[in-house]
Amino acid sequence: MRHATFCIIQLFVVSFLVISCASCESENQEENNNSENDSIEFYFGADLSYVNELEDCGAIYKDQDGDEKEVYSIFEQMGANLVRLRLWHNPDWTYYSNYSDVKKAIQRAKNANMKVLLDFHYSDTWADPSRQLIPRAWQSEVNNTQALGELLYNYTYNTLNELSQEDLLPDIVQVGNEINTMILQEDEENDPLDWQRNSHLINKGIQAVRDISGVRNKNIEVMLHIAQPENGLWWFEEATSNGVSDFDWIGLSYYPIWSQYELNEVHIPLSTLINTYHKKLMIVETAYPFTLDNADSANNILGEDALTNNFPASGQGQLDYLNQLYNIVKTAGGQGLVYWEPAWVSTNCFTQWAQGSHWDNATLFDHSGKATEGINFYTNAFNE
Repeated sequence: MRHATFCIIQLFVVSFLVISCASCESENQEENNNSENDSIEFYFGADLSYVNELEDCGAIYKDQDGDEKEVYSIFEQMGANLVRLRLWHNPDWTYYSNYSDVKKAIQRAKNANMKVLLDFHYSDTWADPSRQLIPRAWQSEVNNTQALGELLYNYTYNTLNELSQEDLLPDIVQVGNEINTMILQEDEENDPLDWQRNSHLINKGIQAVRDISGVRNKNIEVMLHIAQPENGLWWFEEATSNGVSDFDWIGLSYYPIWSQYELNEVHIPLSTLINTYHKKLMIVETAYPFTLDNADSANNILGEDALTNNFPASGQGQLDYLNQLYNIVKTAGGQGLVYWEPAWVSTNCFTQWAQGSHWDNATLFDHSGKATEGINFYTNAFNE
């Protein structure tokens, strides 16, 4: 009897220890999840949304020694710590930047030990300041703000939930892409901002991220993304005064060619935004030409008028631009800089407009696929 009693006590003690250890492990995991993004002081990012498609089209990437390598590995070895990826709702005109393509890309990023910034476009095609087209599947509810908000919430939540089931949750989520104008519009109308509608929809997207973050016990940060710093000044003032405040990051596109702020003065709006709203700030899109030559029949978007601060269209000029912008962002208090589509090299495949790439002179790989001097920008990460 005493032996049986001793065994019962022993079993109780072991069970208590197992439960206690599991509880401690859970608490430790929660602490790790809540602090994992805080361990990176500055994000050095690359938007690699086109890569899967380009590789299917035959693109080859080489490091600066001319050795062919896996492109995610090239960026990781240079110091990149963040991959940005766009997601379209149901793009029936392409097989890429849909859910299955993004899932593949996130896995590649995680295999390369890089964080992930997932960019919900909330459209079946490109969303930007000139158009925020509602997905066709939601068209019937375009004038029903409450119903549309539920569609947006469920889509965001379910997408992230599906990713979580394969351990592919992103670290940061963009609720919309370059949302200068009102989101989920019809026929590129660019209606004036109806903030009652706009704030409700944006907040539903934010709520979905917060809810999945809580359910999955992972700190997923929220970013709101505006094109050009000068637009960020008025947009965030209007957004916060209309109840949009639960976000972690101010995301900005900055291309000097389309901004009223030259490179040597862009610190002004950056500092103003950081000091006014006390949010983290990241430039999530920028680029600079390494040449003015065109590799194909697709017109280059960035030409001679994109040059600034006397930096030439060369590999060194590209690097000098990125290093100066990095120093400006960091000095202003910003915490990230992402190069937009540094791997969008020329191939035989087609865009919606032409065969080839409209960015082949502004990538971080030259026309032979070899990394330019500009890719050395990422080595700044080793000094953080």
